[in-house]
Amino acid sequence: QVQLVESGGGLVQPGGSLRLSCVASGGTFSSPPMGWFRQTPGKKREFVAAISYNGEVTYYADSVKGRFTISRDNTKHTVDLQMNSLKPEATAVYYCAVRAHNNYRWENPEGFGTWGKGTQVTVAS
Repeated sequence: QVQLVESGGGLVQPGGSLRLSCVASGGTFSSPPMGWFRQTPGKKREFVAAISYNGEVTYYADSVKGRFTISRDNTKHTVDLQMNSLKPEATAVYYCAVRAHNNYRWENPEGFGTWGKGTQVTVAS
């Protein structure tokens, strides 16, 4: 059974940067497509970014394009999310997930299976 663990969250001032990391362990991890989502209390889980199995194709929510970068290292079973020029509206719990169903749009969390427990990102002065 693959497990995902996110790290790197914390408190940062507006305009600052954070780098989130997600490491997969256990089971047989075949470097599947991965994604990052975020969620705030009372709201639906929101797509942030996704990356193909080999890292050659990436997808971003319009709200983060040009500021966030998703990357992966398949030798280490990690997927990172570099977040720059952070805004207060980025405050959320960030989750990484393994893509499980290709018949869903990348933005749809229903297309993802295994999820981590999340890491809190707070953007405030």
